[in-house]
Amino acid sequence: MARLLRWCAVAAGVAVLVSLPPIVARLPARDSAVSAADLLAGIRASGQAGYSGYAEAVGGLRLPLTDEFAGLVDLFGDRTRLRVWWRGETDWRVDAIDPTGETDLHRDATGTWTWHYESNSATRAGETGVRLPRAADLDPAALGRRLLSEAAPAQVSRLPARRVAGRSVPGLRLRPADPQTTITHVDIWADEGTGVPLRVEVHGAGATRPVVQAAYLDFDPTAPDPGTTAWRPPPGDGISVQQAVDIAAAVDRFAPFLPPAELAGYRLRQRVDGLGAVGTYGSGVTVLTAVPLPGRVSRPLVRQLARTPGLRSTTAGFVLTIGPLSLMFADRVPGGRSWLLTGTVTEQTLERAAAELTARPPTILIGER
Repeated sequence: MARLLRWCAVAAGVAVLVSLPPIVARLPARDSAVSAADLLAGIRASGQAGYSGYAEAVGGLRLPLTDEFAGLVDLFGDRTRLRVWWRGETDWRVDAIDPTGETDLHRDATGTWTWHYESNSATRAGETGVRLPRAADLDPAALGRRLLSEAAPAQVSRLPARRVAGRSVPGLRLRPADPQTTITHVDIWADEGTGVPLRVEVHGAGATRPVVQAAYLDFDPTAPDPGTTAWRPPPGDGISVQQAVDIAAAVDRFAPFLPPAELAGYRLRQRVDGLGAVGTYGSGVTVLTAVPLPGRVSRPLVRQLARTPGLRSTTAGFVLTIGPLSLMFADRVPGGRSWLLTGTVTEQTLERAAAELTARPPTILIGER
């Protein structure tokens, strides 16, 4: 009987340990007296803090893209699992984990190393102002800082605290003031001590659930060891090292156009890496992007979009709405040029942008830039 009681005690102890995470998650959060303005300032400055953790992001956007862009389809329409180590803006590592392996992205002072576990290969890339989205963009901390980078204190208000990664963290709601945006509000909960965003929810017009949500399940507010974020290709073990090619960056660099200084009422955003062919407009969470498309890209895109449910034809081209994301293929611009217009703006805004491109075509450059 005594032995049975001992085993019952052990079993009960194990049961308590196993149930601790969900029990902790259900504990009420302790709210904070921090003001919305102070929390906003703390979040903006949190890129200087060191931290690490495990996070998951869930996207609710089903993008009509081909197999060549399967990574983007998964990124915004599926679940992404991330391990994050952050030492600073130019010293971090994010591992994207999937059932068959992982892809590790290491940032240093001059660019990024991407280690592809399955193929035993690595790619090197410099940081550019225009590029395709990547899994590291869904790190809740980096995503939260980016979404609030241009927010005015008058646009934010406090939310009650909630428990995230076992911690009580205060919340902040951003309500964009721009009437042309399709983002209704963004909710962010951040660690008060470091300002690091631990949970982010982006809500779009007409959606009952967040279109993008990302949260840490485990979080450590201490700086990781430098050896964890650094990476160099080890010599002599058969690793293939290549220079990465980003389609968006290539179009931005080589298309012989200059985007207009203003489009649909938005000024062209200033870029630290100079001016390219791709124009990005708007501020805060309101973004409008104009991408010039060469014929070899636009023709297959038209064929693909023609099979997409919900696609509508307008006087400027084809338009599609996916949650808060509006997309227009403007193929009726003078001179035979085609443009992909997309962003978190209304369809009417895209139609206005296409009309302006038709009336005032962008500057054509002679020779390669």
